Amino acid sequence: GVVAAGGGKVHKCYQKIAETEASLHPELLQNAQPTDAEREVWDQVDVVLKDAKGILDELQAYKGAGQEIREAIQNPNDEALQEQAWAAVVPLVGKLKKFYQFSQRLEAALHSLLGALTSDTYDDTTQHLEREQALAKQFAEILHFTLRFDELKMTNPAIQNDFSYYRRTLSRMRINNVPAEGENEVNNELANRISLFYADATPMLKTLSDGTTKFVSENKNLPIENTTDCLSTMATVCKVMLETPEYRSRFTSEETVSFCLRVMVGVIILYDYVHPVGAFAKSSKIDMKGCIKVLKDQPPNSVDGLLNALRYTTKHLNDESTNKTIKSMLQS
Repeated sequence: GVVAAGGGKVHKCYQKIAETEASLHPELLQNAQPTDAEREVWDQVDVVLKDAKGILDELQAYKGAGQEIREAIQNPNDEALQEQAWAAVVPLVGKLKKFYQFSQRLEAALHSLLGALTSDTYDDTTQHLEREQALAKQFAEILHFTLRFDELKMTNPAIQNDFSYYRRTLSRMRINNVPAEGENEVNNELANRISLFYADATPMLKTLSDGTTKFVSENKNLPIENTTDCLSTMATVCKVMLETPEYRSRFTSEETVSFCLRVMVGVIILYDYVHPVGAFAKSSKIDMKGCIKVLKDQPPNSVDGLLNALRYTTKHLNDESTNKTIKSMLQS
């Protein structure tokens, strides 16, 4: 009898998730209009998201100055080549600075969203996500952008090479008192922060993880469950949508699939940072085996970046307490 009762409870929970899920379905979410209560935060975040696509396009088109830099280094006495390399690198550094500054804006937007989605206005997370669909959609879009940005960055070694060449050349110019046009682009302190940002394998995710951790520590009066439940519910919603054929068949495009996959991985990573024992523990509300299985069921190569994010950007994967099966699923 007890088992049946327990089963009923689990079933209810899944039913609830399926209902939320139907209301959180990205196709339906596309038209989620902000309510009056959501409007102020929605407008703030919308301004940031409007620029996200342009940032991804610029990053995707980022070719780097590898050729010019190599030639300059191989011919250190050829002034013309030094100048060519510098001329090639300065505008690129302008872009890298812009991406970094965007990460700061994105973190601020995340902060506002978390504030709205975790406040004590509603009884539980599911209610929040149902009543504040437009904000939940924006949160999902931020995660989608973040994972896409990091996938592109991971496969582009030019970024760090360009930036370190810029810094080396700049310090040489300073020593020789050469006035550097373009120096006003990036002062030393900012250059240090930008360097640290790009040194991370997944810089945008790191920014968001730190931002979420900061949000939780600044809002000690909020039960931490408000935040972790919001994240775990979104992870479950994505997982259920991806593994259930009747939902999956409603997806109009592969884009929607990758949207869901990225959002799922994004919320898992944030949960792992914020939850005291993380996403991989027995008590975690995220079904990690199920989520990894969904990822592994995708066409090979399409999810390498996401699996790597789980391998290298999570906090608790290598804890003693992490289930061996989960570890080996991610190792293979």
